[in-house]
Amino acid sequence: MAFRTFEEANVSRRALLRGGALAGAGAMLASMPMGRAAFAQTAEARTGAMPWPGVTKEITGYVADGKVANMIATFGWGQQAEAQLIGGGRLTIGQPAVAGMDSLYRIYSMTKPITGMAAMMLIDDGKLGLDQPLAEILPAYADMMVQKTYDGSITDLVPAERPITIRHLLTHTAGLGYGIIQKGPIKGEYDRLGLVPGQVSRLPIPGIGRSKPVQGLANFSDRLAQVPLVLQPGAKWSYSVSLDLLGRVIEVASGQDFATFLQDNIFTPAGMDSTYFTVPRSEVARFTTNYGILNNTPIPIDPAGASIYLDEPAFPFGGAGLVSSPRDYDRFLRMLLGYGKIDGKQVMNELAVRVGTRNILPSTVQTKGTWIEGQGFGAGGRVTGKAYGWGGAAGTAAFVDFDSGLRAQLYSQYMPSEAYPIQNRFPDLVRADLAAMTGANTGE
Repeated sequence: MAFRTFEEANVSRRALLRGGALAGAGAMLASMPMGRAAFAQTAEARTGAMPWPGVTKEITGYVADGKVANMIATFGWGQQAEAQLIGGGRLTIGQPAVAGMDSLYRIYSMTKPITGMAAMMLIDDGKLGLDQPLAEILPAYADMMVQKTYDGSITDLVPAERPITIRHLLTHTAGLGYGIIQKGPIKGEYDRLGLVPGQVSRLPIPGIGRSKPVQGLANFSDRLAQVPLVLQPGAKWSYSVSLDLLGRVIEVASGQDFATFLQDNIFTPAGMDSTYFTVPRSEVARFTTNYGILNNTPIPIDPAGASIYLDEPAFPFGGAGLVSSPRDYDRFLRMLLGYGKIDGKQVMNELAVRVGTRNILPSTVQTKGTWIEGQGFGAGGRVTGKAYGWGGAAGTAAFVDFDSGLRAQLYSQYMPSEAYPIQNRFPDLVRADLAAMTGANTGE
């Protein structure tokens, strides 16, 4: 098959998890021109620690003002092994452990690019096709029905006009819904069937339903096939559970369970030894606490020592399930910048990276009025110019720019991510600092 064609009192579940949507969505890379002119740096600047005054002032202010327990950013260039870290704070408010490169963060939707690249590896191996119908892998998706009215009745339906493809799953254009997005009856159906591909806390949090995820990716896939699509496949970009379903596709196509496939084919060869679906008890000392923000005050909702991430999840959530460290995710970014190679090891083939990080939206898709209007979308991440990246529900963000060789990340642990503007402002702050440094380097 290979590559075929390229053409404020209540904290609700919606509010808590929407950040993966919003950082993914709400302009994570939208306003950032990622061209060579914006990022041109002298060789001297690239070899040493560069100042990031705007970013530094902003993120250290959050910590100093007590808005968050910690906030850090990392910056690296090309294949330089070490990334520069700025910011700081504590893993847990009132505790001595300091946040750093090896601290563990819930990255939520930053899981999606990893899942996307795993699928690209199988496409490159000929085990999947980019435009292969999903029903060839999962027959239950052969005759899907679609809501006649978006987010309306779940019984007033019409047949799907075209089959769902792997490309659709990679780019949120399959027409699938999302419990954190939908507001109509279909949201209740997702909850009833346990189509809850994420987790926040063991604690009872006001406003959050107690729906439990169905056990196992196979069961998730089978139940999801019973629910109508919210949009026609290939018609419009809409944030969805498609990357979670892709986890099941990867299992069937590879013959391995999804978590094992990621471990064997991405994490181990890329040297990512601190990325987990379940945080080992031995690593709790470097695990952050997650906070809900109420009136600019952080309230612990998932303490590190009693975190829900210490338990095995109902299934490995390919859209929102991973915990990782800034050092580990930086290695993932560095591998992408190396077109699949890191430290002399070819983790992915170059073509798989090039295709997965470019705009692969179907030509039929409408993006007007969506979070990615005027932009592209690759394998699980936004594409702006030659930049690729995404964000997470608890205040994290990461991207690479292939034109300049920049890799950049933002880490904190608070929900909802839109409680503060920093996640959306991060690319603008980076851009402003780079523009200032470029001017200084050229004597302007």
